[in-house]
Amino acid sequence: MTHPHDSLDTAIDALLARLPGPLHVGAPLGIGKPHRLLNALYARVVADPARTLHLYTALSLDPPTGSSDLERRFLGPIVARLYDGGGVAGAGAGDADADAAADGTAVTVPVGEDGDAEPTPDPTACPFPCLAYVAAQRRDALPANVVVEEFYMQSGALLGSTQAQRRYASLNYTHVARALADRSVNCIVQKVAASADGARLSLSSNTDLTFDAVDAIVARGLPRPLLVAEVDPQLPWLDGTAAVDADWFDIVVAPPGPYPALFALPRQPVSTADHAIGLYASALVRDGGTLQIGIGALADALSHALALRHVDNARYRRALDALDPTLASHPAVLASGGLGPFEEGLYGCSEMINEGFRRLVEVGVIRRRVVDKEALMRRIADGIASDMDRELLERDGEFLHGAFYLGSPAFYEWLRTLDEGTRRGIGMKRVSEVNQLYGLDETLERLQRREARFFNSAMMATALGAAVSDALDDGRVVSGVGGQYNFVAMAHALPDARSVLMLRAARDAEGSAASNIRWCYGHVTIPRHLRDIYITEYGIADVRGRVDEDCVLAMAAVCATPFQQPLLDEAMAAGKLLAGTRAASAWARNTPDALEARLSALRGDGTLPDYPLGSDFTGVEQQLAKALGWLKRQTAIRGRMLRTVTAALREPRDHAHDVALNRMGLDAPRGIGQRLSARLLRLALARTAG
Repeated sequence: MTHPHDSLDTAIDALLARLPGPLHVGAPLGIGKPHRLLNALYARVVADPARTLHLYTALSLDPPTGSSDLERRFLGPIVARLYDGGGVAGAGAGDADADAAADGTAVTVPVGEDGDAEPTPDPTACPFPCLAYVAAQRRDALPANVVVEEFYMQSGALLGSTQAQRRYASLNYTHVARALADRSVNCIVQKVAASADGARLSLSSNTDLTFDAVDAIVARGLPRPLLVAEVDPQLPWLDGTAAVDADWFDIVVAPPGPYPALFALPRQPVSTADHAIGLYASALVRDGGTLQIGIGALADALSHALALRHVDNARYRRALDALDPTLASHPAVLASGGLGPFEEGLYGCSEMINEGFRRLVEVGVIRRRVVDKEALMRRIADGIASDMDRELLERDGEFLHGAFYLGSPAFYEWLRTLDEGTRRGIGMKRVSEVNQLYGLDETLERLQRREARFFNSAMMATALGAAVSDALDDGRVVSGVGGQYNFVAMAHALPDARSVLMLRAARDAEGSAASNIRWCYGHVTIPRHLRDIYITEYGIADVRGRVDEDCVLAMAAVCATPFQQPLLDEAMAAGKLLAGTRAASAWARNTPDALEARLSALRGDGTLPDYPLGSDFTGVEQQLAKALGWLKRQTAIRGRMLRTVTAALREPRDHAHDVALNRMGLDAPRGIGQRLSARLLRLALARTAG
């Protein structure tokens, strides 16, 4: 049995003694990254220029700091509070916020800056140890003897870092293990959970790459990398294929407390447009099938709609009728979906397990079990399973497989406190097993993944069916490819599967609306020959196998009304449509106002709530979040900003908003800047009330 070190210093001493030459270190993405260990290693290497460190990782999460006085006032208490039991991060895999990422800008509230403003709480003043290399990377200040290479970035966080952009590796998630072998990685560090007696360690949150990377490195004829584990008592214990004997690792460190909170994602508000996308998407899921979802507001909306479909089907159908009375007869719904409750349930097989899966497990949507026994799965598929087969399936089967997990503090607490039956139903797997069919047992995985629906988000799409999900047209990377290409390709490899890419039809760009459906774009993540289904808040575009003319028309039909004819004009100029093609009259309803009118009653009665999966914000903070979002839109360009400031100066003081002003520390503003911020905030709260 391995005896763990009780200090980071002694663990680093042991690591450096075992690897006296250049360090080529791999670290998991997300919360599997051992922040304290990495910070100690980074500090040691920075202090010794003779040592070199090349770090290979992804999704190096860092808390938001806010870029304006109002943002800092809003974020400071939230970050400090959540990091006592969870953390805060930006959007995740392939699911960058379209409004922010497509413009290459961070979401900010560009008002209220004032040189004489009182200092506001520092959002990083919390127990969580921010990654030192990330702070340096943001400033392009990594020393010459340290190189950081990532294959997936925190969404939009490193657009301005030339060091990060130069060292980005564009890789499918399933190709990363091979790349680590190519780079001769000689050390892998990982955060783990420990059994009560310390004899077993669970890779818990990140079974994604460690096993695959070790196998790929050894298969290349290279020495097995030094495996270093940092034990974190906060990390939920997950058994099965996630757990190994402690001596599988070469060095184990169990540093003393206090233990920092796990880095977490606060649950985001879901807009009316997001809910519309979720409702459309939910109608494409077939009972007894397989589900993969990404992360972000669109995934939350889809999860809510699926739960509503199962738990309160009558209310669900009323929501569909309000959104689109013709949806039940849509060809894609008839061919690939369904509207009824889930009698058999779904099997979840997703790169990431997140908040949405928690809800779907809790309400009984995710419950179809699978086992790694080909003959048994064949008998189930053929309808000839015996009672003994079904008993074995119920006893040993798992209903949810993932390669990593990430979520809110409440999500982590759910994982920590699972009842034993639910815990046995969740299996953490290698990314090579989850994200593709080949490499392990393709026949078995085909049997398990019947009627698979792969839902992912995109920033933009082209009229010819390509998707833009990870980078801008100038080459700068917003996030990364992650597993999106894998799942799209898998949908074409499975006979009854579908890939569904979800995106908002338009975004706010420099103060005016811009279409997210473009004629063409300088970068694509998914090529047009893999086009399948696209969903915006205005409908479903089933473009799999269609000729270009039909694809353009289908995409224009889910485009926002002001951009439809210009899109068709570009298609005609390129010879893809007949001259004189006009936007259909039915498409005229593709406007935010028309959508709000159709769904306003459902928003009001709680059918489509702002926070369908729960919230990490207080009631006042929810009001403030909505108000600050409105204020950002109203101050994005100079003309609109001047009108907003004028309205704020004329707005009478309403004591109904005193609690919110107090929360922001602006109940007794001092100086011109603070007084203007307070007035703008009062205006925003008044305009977004109700």
